[in-house]
Amino acid sequence: MKRTTIENLNDYIGEKVLIKGWLHRVRKLKAITFLILRDRTGMVQCVVENSFMDISSIKLESVISIEGILKEGSNTLNPFEIMVQSLEIINEVHEELPIEINKKQLEVNLDTMLNNRVLSLRQEKKNSIFKIQGLIAQGFREFLINEGFTEIFTPKIVAEGAEGGTDMFEVKYFENKAYLAQSPQFYKQMMVGAGYERVFEVGAVYRAEQHNTNRHLNEYVSMDFEMGFIDNEEDIMIMEERLLKYILEKLEDQGEKHLKTLEISLPKINSNIPRLKFSEALEILRNEYSKTELEGDLDPEGEKLICKYAKEKLGSEFLFLTHYPRRKRPMYTMPCGEEETHSFDLLFRGLEITTGGQRIHNYAMLLENIRYKGLSPENYEGYTNTFKYGMPPHGGLAIGLERLTAQLLGLANVRETSLFPRDRTRLIP
Repeated sequence: MKRTTIENLNDYIGEKVLIKGWLHRVRKLKAITFLILRDRTGMVQCVVENSFMDISSIKLESVISIEGILKEGSNTLNPFEIMVQSLEIINEVHEELPIEINKKQLEVNLDTMLNNRVLSLRQEKKNSIFKIQGLIAQGFREFLINEGFTEIFTPKIVAEGAEGGTDMFEVKYFENKAYLAQSPQFYKQMMVGAGYERVFEVGAVYRAEQHNTNRHLNEYVSMDFEMGFIDNEEDIMIMEERLLKYILEKLEDQGEKHLKTLEISLPKINSNIPRLKFSEALEILRNEYSKTELEGDLDPEGEKLICKYAKEKLGSEFLFLTHYPRRKRPMYTMPCGEEETHSFDLLFRGLEITTGGQRIHNYAMLLENIRYKGLSPENYEGYTNTFKYGMPPHGGLAIGLERLTAQLLGLANVRETSLFPRDRTRLIP
């Protein structure tokens, strides 16, 4: 007999069905026992007559198979239930569960949850986080493909860092020294110049920063795109606005069940996301919140305060900050005058989720800016040589998938949105 998933049971009322999954809960009465079985699509109540079958020895989370008649019936899960005719233990649990996962909340601390990660993901709310995250990445891909972008897959072992800094993981590469990629930045730009014009990637990036905060990971998933023939960074911001609207609509449409489980209401982007120049943001922070110590970038408190201002005064939970200082942006960023750049960050609910902007497309200007950053152009010839042969004006962005997920779902620690986090101290599981 062919297995039916729980979400499709409604089509088989009055018929015999076969379901398989995990034993989620057991409630024994005098004459009957109620079993709750869970598969990837949901949960269903099953009824066993005690005189027919003794199931008292089966441990929760055992993998089981049930055959029975699907009948209409009122319960908190569905308007139907299964009258069990046979039950097979496919794989039983051999030890007591280290964490309880069949409650509405997973009542353990973060370390305990991550130490028992696979088991914790069976809990309904924790499971829903990654169903939502999968839809975000799927929406990112769908939107860009529909806009004429090509998905690419770039190396994660590189000779030099795209950010021009020292926060890189060094690896031994046969007789040479190499690094784990901080970003697909160079390769995105090279692929624009290769004639693809519009490219994107969803992939892991690595930052060897010595932090251990609730907003940082040393390995995370970056959703990047790069597009050619732009006028300036405004084209990139407009594209991101449309992208985010598409993703939010997709979550409302296809993620409703998981949003309800997580008790989440999504933000709205009804019109254009407000824009503020970075210098204007500093002025607001000084005048409105007496925050005066900032210079080249915002600290976490500054990000929270300027987002508070945007929500209260501009009516938006999203905020673009533009024209960051040239000295603080990477070497490939297009200058805007002597001090500023054609760059932006997107802040959302007090946290930066996107960095982007226009890139330098002129070969001589790129070499000059590399030197301006105190770096040697000779170390980047594999990248810069591309610009000798006709590179269009272009730009792009990178969105941190885990950060975006955490902010949308109101989670305080970005580790909750990483399946198997890699941070300053954690390498397993």
